[in-house]
Amino acid sequence: MIRLKEDWTTQKAAYEEAGITLPKCDVATLKANVSEKPQWIHFGGGNLYRGFHAAVAQDLADQGKLTSGVVVCETYDEDVVDEAYAPYNNNFLQVVMHEDGNLEKRLLAATGESYYCNPSRPASFEAVKDIFANPSLQLATFTITEKGYNLKDSQGNFFGFVEEDLVKGPEASQSTMAIVASLLLSRFNAGAYPIAMVSTDNFSHNGKKFQDAVLTIANGWLANNFVTEEFISYLTNEKLVSFPWSMIDRITPNPSEKVAAALKELGVEDAEIIHTPKHTNIAPFANTEVIHYLVIEDSFPNGQPDLASAGVILTDRETVDKADAMKVTTCLNPLHTALAVYGCLLDYTSISEEMSDPELVGLIKQIGYHEGLPVVDDPKIIHPQNFIDELIQKRLPNPFIPDAPQRIASDTSQKVAIRYGETIRKYVERADKNPADLTFIPLTIAGWLRYLLAVDDKGQAFTPSPDPMLAELQEKLSGIELGYTGEVHDTVKDILSNASIFGSDLYAAGLGEKIEGFFQELIAGPGAVRATLKKYLA
Repeated sequence: MIRLKEDWTTQKAAYEEAGITLPKCDVATLKANVSEKPQWIHFGGGNLYRGFHAAVAQDLADQGKLTSGVVVCETYDEDVVDEAYAPYNNNFLQVVMHEDGNLEKRLLAATGESYYCNPSRPASFEAVKDIFANPSLQLATFTITEKGYNLKDSQGNFFGFVEEDLVKGPEASQSTMAIVASLLLSRFNAGAYPIAMVSTDNFSHNGKKFQDAVLTIANGWLANNFVTEEFISYLTNEKLVSFPWSMIDRITPNPSEKVAAALKELGVEDAEIIHTPKHTNIAPFANTEVIHYLVIEDSFPNGQPDLASAGVILTDRETVDKADAMKVTTCLNPLHTALAVYGCLLDYTSISEEMSDPELVGLIKQIGYHEGLPVVDDPKIIHPQNFIDELIQKRLPNPFIPDAPQRIASDTSQKVAIRYGETIRKYVERADKNPADLTFIPLTIAGWLRYLLAVDDKGQAFTPSPDPMLAELQEKLSGIELGYTGEVHDTVKDILSNASIFGSDLYAAGLGEKIEGFFQELIAGPGAVRATLKKYLA
C-alpha cells in the first residue's frame, strides 16, 4: 500500500510496483534550500500548477538545474494549503491521461514549501515577505485566473476591497494584486533586487495587465503616502522588475473520480478528492493531458533555472504575443467557450462527449478554421492549423480528460473580449475583411446570452457557472424568458454595446443586430437551440 502523506523514500518498492515514476534529485536538500536560497515562488496552488508547473520544476530538479524547491502561495483559499499541501509534505502525483486510457503517473516532489499568503496569517505572510527579500529569488509565477488581476467592475469603478487596500496600505492588503505589490515593496526595501514576475494565466497580454494592476496599487499607495517615488521607479525599471508575457496551454481539469479510483486500485490509500468550503476541487493528484505548451518572453533580470531545458519556449515578446493570440483568440479558447456555452444548454457534462455531436463539432470548426484562422498571425514556433487539427482530432475528444463545459463556462464575462473580441476587431480593421461575414462567432455570443437565462434547450432550469458579472447580466435580461416573441433590442443593447465585456461596441462593429436576431431564434422555445445550430450549419 502507498500512503502519500508518509515519507515516499520508505515506500519506493510500492511506488515502483504501482508504476509511479519517482524523483531523481535529492529531494531533502531541494526542500531544505528553500529558506536560505529560494529561486522560484508560485502563486495559485491549484490544479494547473500541480499538473504543469510542478512537472517543469521536477524536470529541472532532476537535471540539477533547480536547486531549491518551488514555494507555493495561495492568496484565495487557505484550505488548499491546509488540506492539499501541508499534510502531504507538499508532494503530489501528476497523472497524464493518454487517449488510449493509459495513466502515466509521476511523483512530483519539487515543491519546497507552501503558504497561505495573507496578512490574516501573520506568520505565513512574514515568511513569504522574507522570501521576497532574499536576493537569490529569481522568478515568481502566477496561475490565479484572469479575474485575479481585475481591480475594477464593469463600470470602471474599483471593487470595494481594492479601495480598502489603497486606503489601508501594504500591511493590510487583501486583494492578490495588493499582496503582490506589498511583497515587491519588501524586496525593494531589502535592496531593490531584480526579479521576474511571470503571469502564466490564460489570457492575452497577461504580463501587461499584471504590471498595470501592480502599478495601479502602488500609485494608489504613493498618493496615500505609503510608498515613495523610488518604489514606483523600481517597479517600472524592467532591468529590475520584469513582467514577461506568456502563453500557456495544458488542459488540467478538476480531479477525476475515475483517476482517484484507479489510484486506489493500484494501492494508493489517501488519494481522495478534496472539496473546500470555497469550492476548490483539488486532490493529492492532478490529472492532465499529454499535449502542452508554455511560451515565455525571455526577460529574467535575475536569471532563471534554464526553463528551456524543461521544454519551456523562451522567445521575444512579439512571438509570445502571436503565439498567445493564436491560441486565445483563434485556435483553442474561442472553441472551448463555444463548447461550454452550448454544452450547458444541451445538457452535456463532458467536453469529450460534445465532440460526438455533429452540430457542436461543426460550430467549433467554423469558428476555428473559417472565421479565426484567416486573420491569425502565425507565430512560426507553433503552426496554427496544426494546432487546431491537434485540438479537434486528439485533445478535445480524449475521453480520459474529465473536463466539463460547466468548468469552462466559469467567468465567461471576463473572457469574451479576448476570445472573440480580437477576431472581431481584425475583421473591422482589415480592408480585406468585413465583420458582416461573421456568423458563428456572433452565434456563440448570442448563445452566451441564451445561457445567461439559465434554462436549457428542454426548458429546464440549470445553475450557471460562477461569474463575477452573472447577477448584473441576469438582471439586465430579466424581462426575457423562453418563448418570448417581442423585441429584444432594449433588453440586450446595454450588454452588447459594453466595450469592457466584448472589447468594442458590437453595434459599432456591425454585429449587434445580427446577434439580436440569433438570440431571438435561440429563445423561440424548447428545442430552439438545436434547431438554430442546425439551420446555420446546414
